[in-house]
Amino acid sequence: MKNSRRNFIKKASTGAAVLSIGGILPSFSAKSYGHILGANEKITVACMGVNSRGLAVGKNFAAQKNCEVLHVSDVDSRAADICINAIEKIQHKRPKATPDFRNALEDKDVDVLIVTAPDHWHAPAAILACSAGKHVYLEKPCSHNPNEGELLVKAAAKHKRILQMGNQRRSWPNVAAAIAELHAGVIGKPYYAKTWYTNNRASIGVGKETAVPSWLNYDLWQGPAPRKAFKDNLIHYNWHWFWHWGTGEALNNGTHMVDLARWGLNVHYPTKVSSNGGRYRYQDDWETPDTQMINLEFENKSLITWEGRSCNGKSVESQSVGVIFYAEQGSMLIESGNSYKIFDLKNNLVKEVKNDFAVDARNLADPASNLDALHIQNLFDGIKKGVAVNSDILSGHQSTLLVQLGNISQRMGRSLQIDPQNGHILHDKEAMKFWSRTYEKGWEPKI
Repeated sequence: MKNSRRNFIKKASTGAAVLSIGGILPSFSAKSYGHILGANEKITVACMGVNSRGLAVGKNFAAQKNCEVLHVSDVDSRAADICINAIEKIQHKRPKATPDFRNALEDKDVDVLIVTAPDHWHAPAAILACSAGKHVYLEKPCSHNPNEGELLVKAAAKHKRILQMGNQRRSWPNVAAAIAELHAGVIGKPYYAKTWYTNNRASIGVGKETAVPSWLNYDLWQGPAPRKAFKDNLIHYNWHWFWHWGTGEALNNGTHMVDLARWGLNVHYPTKVSSNGGRYRYQDDWETPDTQMINLEFENKSLITWEGRSCNGKSVESQSVGVIFYAEQGSMLIESGNSYKIFDLKNNLVKEVKNDFAVDARNLADPASNLDALHIQNLFDGIKKGVAVNSDILSGHQSTLLVQLGNISQRMGRSLQIDPQNGHILHDKEAMKFWSRTYEKGWEPKI
């Protein structure tokens, strides 16, 4: 491990010595913060983590006519090449290959860092970007643990940067219309929101320690996480199911629907959290639950539940993912897409709003990507016009915290009492050990 760290430092030091292992690079200065957008300038971005979801997000940013992707950063050289080629076809200008995203942050012409790397990198990367004077588009979940979420809120305030979390449904017009109707009392006072996610994920097996592939900078991939040996069933997706790097299905997909539930019920922090479940379907290296029920109680006599079934895809309300609000005079179902239904107390359908909206994003074929362009443009309006973004980092942290508390309850095997003023765990020092994490020395996130 020492040799690996020395080799990484040597490689990263080419052209400029690293100030600290996980910190910003030495050429940062006040001038780095001085880039001011002109009235007609494009928003310029750097992409961090461009495999799978990161590739889709990077392409969507490149497709915006008022945006240009300047840098593509990934620890996987293969993923970086694919993304660079795809973005070049879209914007007709080739972005730079910048393997270490911190070098991209040195570029004074970069306005925004897009963070779509694994969960353990989300908050540390976003905090570094704020320190470098960059705005951030941060995929959900915004943090690996609650302490990181609070650090993000502080970083955004200190550096006066916008952090928009990638819970894109906040910007989908029919979803927003549904929440507006809910708040206006279309079905009376809502008191219970049921959310869910279902899938048929296969076993990840039992991994073997192997040599790190030549295309992968594993040291930089681990970044702020304490070092562990490389295994052949970890990268690229299965890290989600290891507590060391991931946050399980609850934050991987639960964050989206729990966020809508919190929005619809107009609540912030719970008073009580409980969770039950486990790794039931297979016996393998998967650590987080594949079957989980999280219950969140609030002061205003309301309840949110999240049902996660990673290994049984039977749908709920004919939807693989969704949220349904139960209220005094009926119920409202927000489906997986940009659509919703309203029912009376006798289960009669009284209103249906179907997805009828698409955005021209240079003829992107994927309707979801077109809808997500609205979230991107909302960020751009926040940067250039000062409008409120639909998912500011405080809101993003509050929604992420709900499922984080569920995971803490799951790991503790008991319910948690929560301070409704700030979301902190009350009277349970043992549970609070999950509030933060240990970091690789030199990689600790700092404000």
